[in-house]
Amino acid sequence: QVQLVESGGGLVQTGGSLRLSCAASGRTFSSYAMGWFRQAPGKEREFVAAISWSGSMTYYADSVKGRFTISRDNAKNTVYLQMNSLKSEDTAVYYCAAGFGTNQVAAGTTGYWGQGTQVTVSS
Repeated sequence: QVQLVESGGGLVQTGGSLRLSCAASGRTFSSYAMGWFRQAPGKEREFVAAISWSGSMTYYADSVKGRFTISRDNAKNTVYLQMNSLKSEDTAVYYCAAGFGTNQVAAGTTGYWGQGTQVTVSS
């Protein structure tokens, strides 16, 4: 079992940056692959980024590649999403997910989700 709590969302102007954090409870955080998803109003939840349990492997949606960076600190039970060069289309609720492998996380089939944090990018 793992519980996830996101933070760091907010209002930012186009071109700005934000860093989201996802704090996980439980002693086995380092055994989970982690990921970020987002859901914009009227749209389905979509994959953003994933990272392996060790942090050695990362995966990104094409829409954020080169602008977003996922990382993790297993000593702090935390995964991060650094978002740079933000665009209005990045506006969404961002969710953290944990799973047994990056494939499961990226597919969104894991059962472990945070409650979400709102990111609003204004022009």
